[in-house]
Order: sequence, then C-alpha cells, then structure tokens
Amino acid sequence: MADLQDELTAPAEAGDLEAARPATADLARPTPAGHAPADAGNTGNTGNAPTPADPTPAAPTPADPTPPHDLLTRHPVADGYCGLPQVLRTLPWYDLELGESAVEADLPRLRAGGTGAQLWAPHVAPDAPVATTLEQIDLITNVVARHPEDLRLSRSASDTADARAHGRIAVLIGPAPAMAAADSLGTLRSLHALGLRALTLSGTSWASDAGLTRFGEEVVREMNRLGMLIDLTGASAATATRVLAVSKAPVALTRSGAHALNHHPDNAPDDLLAALGEGGGLCLVPCSADRTGPALRDVADHVDHVRRLAGPEAVGLSGTYDTGEARPEDLTDVAGYPALIAELQDRGWTDADLALLTWGNAQRVLRSTEFVSRAAQHRRGPSTATHEP
Repeated sequence: MADLQDELTAPAEAGDLEAARPATADLARPTPAGHAPADAGNTGNTGNAPTPADPTPAAPTPADPTPPHDLLTRHPVADGYCGLPQVLRTLPWYDLELGESAVEADLPRLRAGGTGAQLWAPHVAPDAPVATTLEQIDLITNVVARHPEDLRLSRSASDTADARAHGRIAVLIGPAPAMAAADSLGTLRSLHALGLRALTLSGTSWASDAGLTRFGEEVVREMNRLGMLIDLTGASAATATRVLAVSKAPVALTRSGAHALNHHPDNAPDDLLAALGEGGGLCLVPCSADRTGPALRDVADHVDHVRRLAGPEAVGLSGTYDTGEARPEDLTDVAGYPALIAELQDRGWTDADLALLTWGNAQRVLRSTEFVSRAAQHRRGPSTATHEP
C-alpha cells in the first residue's frame, strides 16, 4: 500500500490479553573451586557434604487453552458481514429479542455465539440504488433503536469498543456495493453522514475488470478522507492492485476465503493475500459452504491459509449469515463460533492469536482507517470530481 502512514499505537482495550512475562528461575550460585558447599545446619561438620540442588529449572507445564465461551466473553467476534437487513425487510413480523426462526442471527444466538460486533450490509437494488440504500439504512437504524439493551449503532472504533464495554453488540452499517453511491461523491458523503462505513469496490464502470479509472481513484481518496472502509470482495485483480497502490488506509476483504482452497470468484488468490498483509489489511473468512466448504474444518483450513499467507494480524471472521448461502456443518448460524474456536485451538492456536482473529484485527483496521481520515482532512477538502461515462 503506497505511503501508508505510521499508525499511532492505540491504547489497550478492556479485556485484551496481556503478554505473559516469562518467569526468571533463581539458579544456585556456583561453588568456588576447592570448597565444599556449606551446610547451614552442620557448620564444622566433617562428614559427607549435602548434595546441592539441581540448578536446572523444571520445564513449564503448558497452560490449558481457555474454554471457547470464556475466550469469546473476553474477545468477542467482530463479524465482517451479515445480510440481516434485507431479510427483515421481507418479513411481516419478527422477534429478534426472544428468537426468530426466519433468520440466522437473532439476539439469543448472537449472544450464545459470542458476537461483539457485526457489519450489517444494506441490500441495494440496481434499478434504484440510492433509494434502496437509504431505506436499508433507515431500517438498520430503527432496528437498533428498538433493542437498546442489546444493540448499539456504531460509527467508529471508539463506538465499537464502548458498545462492547457496556455489554452491547455493536452494529456498523456496511458494506454496501459501490453502485449505492450512484457514481457521485456527493452521494457517497451523504451516505457516510447517515452512517455507512464500508463500500465494496466492484461492479461499476469505474471499478471493473479493467481496474480503476481516474474517477475510481478519486473515490478511494475520498473514502480515505471520510474514514470509510474499502472492501475488495469480488474486485478484479486490476482493481485490487490499483486500490492497494492508491489507498493510504488499510483495505479489507469482508467475505473472502482462500482461492487456493476453493475457486469461488470472491475468494482471494495468494498474491493478494500476501499484499493485503503487507499493507496492514484484513481478510475476513466467511462461514459459507460455497466459499469455504461444507464442513467446519474447511472454514478452519481457510483461516489457517490466510494466516499463513497474510500473517496473524490480517485474518478475521465473517459469518455471511442471512445472505441465503448454504452453511457448513456446525456453523449453521451465529451460535456456532465457539465450535470454530475449539477447532482452531486443537490446531495449536494460542489465546493471543485467537484474540486477534476475533476482535483485535478488526478493531485495528477501524482505528487505522480513522487515523488516516484525520490526517487526510488536514490536507484536502471534499473532492469535487465527477464521473464521466
């Protein structure tokens, strides 16, 4: 990523794992040559000298892994993609508080699965992109307002951390497809003012298989200035390469597995995963039978692969629940995250690595995006660029 600015070290959040300090063993001092070790209780005794204690410290006993539910209580899942708004729009009546069989992410199951934050993706109709985006933002806002004891609308990393500290599930609006902005930076700014925090750069004339146009590059710069998360899910290789070169903020793949393991078109090739890690970005691995595979272990395989290619600070989780996609076994709804954590623990993942996977990496990317925004707003005002077909 070009000219990525140095990040300020964010203060540790409540509940974050602390690095364990290695214990220092007190080794016995060597006995001077020619002298027998003194026996405190036998001074002057010319009998057999006591055998000195073995100076080699005992090997530490490996700590048992934290039970998955306990770990998720301290480090909840920041879920990168949920299609709940579109499902709720089609239901005549629903009850998220007591449980709703028509959805995969009601409140009891969100709590049971240890979810601490979710990105709620607006559904956008191609024939009326702006109107449907506004309707979905309105729906999300109203749903969150009706559940103040469980949900909190979040517009920043600080809002997300505050919601977690108060026992609420943070809801961030996005990602919306790029067509939601209707080829207008003014519309993009208006959607951001209403709470939209992520945009997927694909499926438009300015972010296509040919890459970014000059207007597309200006969209990236404006998103950096606003503090909006750039999502490259489904973007062409040319678009992804150019976004990584232009953006000063880290970018994300909100629902992408590893293309090397599953050839779904939204999955990321190894070179993109490596570049994402080098640029401080984030790949959120989906719980999707189509994108990852039909079994829980398939999802874990993708998480392992992304971690190996992009690094432990560049991998997260994305349920993609309520999107109509088939689910892997044991991950049929959001309550399944503890089973995935247990599988990763069996593969040797430490509590520290799991804390990054579930919460830490997503929070870092949100904070980095906001840091770049504050710096950019000192350098430039709102862009006046227009799209020319």
